[in-house]
Amino acid sequence: MRFNPAQLEALLAIAENGSFEAAARHLHLTPSAVSQRIRALEASAGQVLVRRTTPAEITDAGAPLLRLAQQMQMLTAEAGTELGHDDVVELRVAVNADSLSTWFRPVLGEVAKLPNTSLQLAVEDEGHSHDLLRRGEVLAAVTTEPKPLQGCTVEPLGALRYRAAATPELLAAHHDGTRVNWSGMPMLVFNEKDRLQDTVLEAHRTTRPRVVHRVPSSADFFQAVRAGLGWGLIPVHQLDPAVERGELVCIPGVAPVDVALFWQRWRLRSPTLDVLTEYVRSAARAEINPA
Repeated sequence: MRFNPAQLEALLAIAENGSFEAAARHLHLTPSAVSQRIRALEASAGQVLVRRTTPAEITDAGAPLLRLAQQMQMLTAEAGTELGHDDVVELRVAVNADSLSTWFRPVLGEVAKLPNTSLQLAVEDEGHSHDLLRRGEVLAAVTTEPKPLQGCTVEPLGALRYRAAATPELLAAHHDGTRVNWSGMPMLVFNEKDRLQDTVLEAHRTTRPRVVHRVPSSADFFQAVRAGLGWGLIPVHQLDPAVERGELVCIPGVAPVDVALFWQRWRLRSPTLDVLTEYVRSAARAEINPA
């Protein structure tokens, strides 16, 4: 089955802009024209591709066509660049906040050297970043999912190591010399999806304390632990210097938590995506533990 490029472009514009009206402005069309293109695309697919909600949402049936639209946009821009035109290639990537704050940073410097290349990062929990890939919103993702999504390849990157840490004062207030009072010591989580700290609690056969703080930024999460707001699992890249300075201590009796990371990307012949993949491999080899 073949799909009309203009109709796919309209689908992509809705996904990126959130509504038929905004997509129309982006494409310099009327909302009626965008609506006609989507209806024609849905007729070709035989399924509803866009939920007419606020904001508009791409359905599961629309996800493969959204991926196709993204691929066409990227390959067209790459071809234009190779022909000497002033096209910009967009690299849409999902990465978790802790990776972005630590081992992934050298990738940013490498991408900066690529001409006419725009890096579009989506920050998402590593356990959920593959959802963005499945929906076609990104072309590659750092994820904990080892099984390749349909149309994607996957390779292991290594394991990001975390240790449970707190300020010396907070730990002293909740440690009697033999055991940690997990039910009394305040805890931090990144967001509502963050269950990483819970793995430590489960290992100690306890549940969350009454006081749980939410700090949805990797750098601010680290600073909140340094401020004594609560305990949390910190990537060793961030933690080790703070421990050396005496600002934080590792909570005794808690084993390191290793989170295995994988790189999933579209199975697509794209020179730019190939280069990005090599940058990610190199950064992972240099900065994180082998899985």
